[in-house]
Amino acid sequence: MDKVHIRDFAGRHVHFIGIGGISMSGLAEILLEKGYKVSGSDLQQSRLTKRLEDNGAIIYQGHNARNIEGADLVVYTAAVKNDNPELMAAADKNIPCMDRATLLGQIMETFQFAIGVSGTHGKTTTTSMLSIVMKHAGLDPTILVGGELDEIGGNVRTGQSEYFITEACEYMDSFLKFHPYMAVILNIDSDHLDYFKDLDQIYSSFKKYAGLVPESGYVIGCGDDPLVSRLMKEVNCHTVSYGINQPADWMAKDITFDNSGCASFRAVNGTRDLGIFSLKIPGRHNVYNALATIAACGIMGIPAETIRESIQKYGGTHRRFEVKGKTSNQATVVDDYAHHPTEIKATINAALNYPHNRIWCVYQPHTYTRTKKLFNEFTQAFNGVDFLIMADIYAAREKNPGDISSGMLADSISENGLKCLYMPEFDKIEEYIRQHSEPGDLIITMGAGDIYKVGDALLK
Repeated sequence: MDKVHIRDFAGRHVHFIGIGGISMSGLAEILLEKGYKVSGSDLQQSRLTKRLEDNGAIIYQGHNARNIEGADLVVYTAAVKNDNPELMAAADKNIPCMDRATLLGQIMETFQFAIGVSGTHGKTTTTSMLSIVMKHAGLDPTILVGGELDEIGGNVRTGQSEYFITEACEYMDSFLKFHPYMAVILNIDSDHLDYFKDLDQIYSSFKKYAGLVPESGYVIGCGDDPLVSRLMKEVNCHTVSYGINQPADWMAKDITFDNSGCASFRAVNGTRDLGIFSLKIPGRHNVYNALATIAACGIMGIPAETIRESIQKYGGTHRRFEVKGKTSNQATVVDDYAHHPTEIKATINAALNYPHNRIWCVYQPHTYTRTKKLFNEFTQAFNGVDFLIMADIYAAREKNPGDISSGMLADSISENGLKCLYMPEFDKIEEYIRQHSEPGDLIITMGAGDIYKVGDALLK
């Protein structure tokens, strides 16, 4: 099956198991645009599956062996288990199968200038920001982003040029199946410890990913991240660094924040001063994301004015410090995807610079493994919050091992001096916030699961 290539199935029927996923749905849409017949199944229907259906895909709710009838190729996600009825039926019928990462890597191969944005944090924001600049610069890129971006009407855009840009996720070593001409490495941190043994193994994977870039290509990395800085010295291609603290090829100087916590800074490339760049998204961490974007655009020769104007227009991706609205008592509701201690700290720092009376954080831990392996880091991640509510762990791909819970995390946080309430039911969380929030409060629903539903309920 390793020899199977998507180009051998041009115009034929490709079936996606788990088609509703943010990446799978994007890949399915790209194949639809290229003239393939597409079908797919998922447990739930969504905006993404409806969009695919409107574009001609056949969508099945639930997994059933009958769903693959007529398929010439089956694509599956890492979350699909071997006992999936559609995967088993494909094996019985000798229908070729490939995983999502392999398909994405093969699509990347067809573009001369493929850009993969990697890193433990910030991939979606940086990919989105860079995509918008490239689009405004007239490069007509094909875009695959791990979130919904209003500027392209969703999570995917099909262009007609040699430029392709995607997120490159390290989980399950997926990005080692990619073919980047330009690899952006934002940071290297401990995560996905249900797959990786430790930080050394994570670093090794990122180094292998950077090694996929040809000698004529580029690795763009954050010089302020010690592991990225080390990696940049060990690659065999062009390197471009960016940063705020350590000397780098691209640097942000004179950083200031407005009343909404959004930064302005001077971008400097050696002796070149490109002037002031202003962001519409809050937080110091987004200065780094913007610098990575500017560095990549500099390689592509995009004029500074185009970069500046495009970055200034970028209003963020859904679920990344997304301001959803105000409650009936004039508290502001924000939703954020942060689910790692480093991301939580960055989001809270952004919130501290955002107009607020008091800060509420409703956090939903994501996966038992991450909660257990990074338990101590989570207990220290919420400093600056006035009220913290802990929802149940969102299991995602895992089963409850019985030795870790949100209640345990809430108790440990409370012992450290920050009062944390454990509330497993969303309706009880909503009721408590309605009773105790005040005008001007900032309410952040946080996590990679479905905690956003609490914010949506508060706004009804």
